[in-house]
Amino acid sequence: MSWGTELWDQYDNLSFHTQKGIDFLERYGHFIRDRCLIEMEYAGKLRRLVKNYQPKKKDEEEYQYSPCKAFKAMLCEVNDLAGQHEVIAENLQSDVIREINYLVKDIKEERKKLLQDSAKYVAMINNQVASLERSRKNYEKAFKEAERALDNFQRADADLNLSRAEVEKQRMNMAIKNQHCEESKTDYANQLQKTNELQSQHYKALMPEVFRQLQELDEKRIRNVRHFMAHSADVERNVFPIINKCLDGIINAANQINEKQDTILVIERYKSGFEPPGDFPFDDLSRGGESMPLIMPGGNTFVSSGIGAHRAESMTVKGTMSAGKLKKRVGLFAIFSSNKNNLSSSGDKDDYSELPPNQRRKKILQKLDEIQAKLHQEVAAKDGLMKMKGVYESNPALGDPMSTEGQLNECSQRIDKLNSDMTRYQGLLQEVECNGSPAGSRKYESNTEHNGIGNGSTNNISSHNRLNMSIPDGRAPLGEDESLSRSASDSSVSIPAVGLNNRYPGETVSLGASRNSLANDEDTPYYDIHDLPPLGTCTALYAFEATSEGSIPMFDGEQLLIIEQDQGDGWTRVRRQPPNAEEGFVPTSYISIHSS
Repeated sequence: MSWGTELWDQYDNLSFHTQKGIDFLERYGHFIRDRCLIEMEYAGKLRRLVKNYQPKKKDEEEYQYSPCKAFKAMLCEVNDLAGQHEVIAENLQSDVIREINYLVKDIKEERKKLLQDSAKYVAMINNQVASLERSRKNYEKAFKEAERALDNFQRADADLNLSRAEVEKQRMNMAIKNQHCEESKTDYANQLQKTNELQSQHYKALMPEVFRQLQELDEKRIRNVRHFMAHSADVERNVFPIINKCLDGIINAANQINEKQDTILVIERYKSGFEPPGDFPFDDLSRGGESMPLIMPGGNTFVSSGIGAHRAESMTVKGTMSAGKLKKRVGLFAIFSSNKNNLSSSGDKDDYSELPPNQRRKKILQKLDEIQAKLHQEVAAKDGLMKMKGVYESNPALGDPMSTEGQLNECSQRIDKLNSDMTRYQGLLQEVECNGSPAGSRKYESNTEHNGIGNGSTNNISSHNRLNMSIPDGRAPLGEDESLSRSASDSSVSIPAVGLNNRYPGETVSLGASRNSLANDEDTPYYDIHDLPPLGTCTALYAFEATSEGSIPMFDGEQLLIIEQDQGDGWTRVRRQPPNAEEGFVPTSYISIHSS
């Protein structure tokens, strides 16, 4: 079916129909545009919702419970869902709306050109028909004038009163009119033939071609509308796997909720450690308020000493709902007390003496973990400064070695302060545990020599393994100080370190646990460096000549034992194979480390 043959006379209707089709395509584009806006708005509102319900810093302690953790995980998944709606909007914007705009522009231009051609063809046929009408009218006029001239001639020829000249004049006029009539007739015939040919071409070739192109243009529009609708659905379907993963994440988060575990967390958080109060004793008023033993059913014996006297301060039920009020009142009445120096920045006592035993123990353990983390950072910083100073002393062109003295002194002071705090809180922890602590609780060493960190050690011991453990085979406890001489230029600073030969099951020690320490104190004990166990093996890639104290030469292909990994300064501590067992530093880039 073709518009050119079936709708040859529906030019105006086809022009109107194609315009309506373009209007629909634009309307569909506006629909997709508005949907993108809705998707972006929905995504933005989801993100704001997630932001508004993110846990505040003051509520972080509450988010240790499984429902709160699941809710936090769900917020992350909802935030990812918002991202997928943004992806839908972006893909619709780039793949659909832009293509629709291009298509509308092309269809409008093509339609305009085709309508201009059809208007030109219509104008041509109309002009030809008008010419035909003019020639027909001329022929009709000439024919009437010829008939009139013939009638005049016949009357003159029949009239005997007219002279011969008058009759001849009428005859000549008749001949002229007949000739003009024939010419008009010929012109009319030619115009008619030309008009018929043009009309046939107009309705059988020119206009059908225009209609065919309009039909193709309209079919193209319809075909693209179908494609845009399907592609819009595909854009949304493509994010379904990720959306399903987000929903699966929410379900997994919900499955992680464990009411029994939360019950244990509540007990650990609020358990005071106190024993429940005993029964009230019998106060015998007949004996002047003196305490007297009273045998109650069940065999319990009580001594009467007054109900008020029986309630000792140590028997108060802290950790209950009233504990918060007691704590606040203590802070209120202690504003003007002389013990304000014992308060932390949050207003609580830094020894946590106002807390129940179990809660106090938890706070002290947290404080010890915090101090140890800071101590590790300070020790790492000090060790870096030591290496920098050694580099400056071996090559003065790189910097002044004395420029690090101030920073080293500050770092040593901070380490001393942290060690002091560590000792203090370990004493507090022992005090709490000596007063009675739950069985199986972890204990910190009371001596700083046994806490795993000295003034400069870099061993990384897990906080869950800092237990008061027994040491088998009579070996030294973890944390025994060692003093290894690295270079004479480092003799101004002392950094004791932890020996790696004292490892026990359950410990977590970093590869840098065998860091050297430099001693300026003659009393510092010397530790045999050959006792340090190797961390791995390596092969020398290039020959190296030792140019500074503390480094050792090596030849290409030599097999060495790794004693200390590179700490970021480009040097690795190695040891030769026995029996030589020479030990020192080599460039890390000159060796190939074998994975264990």
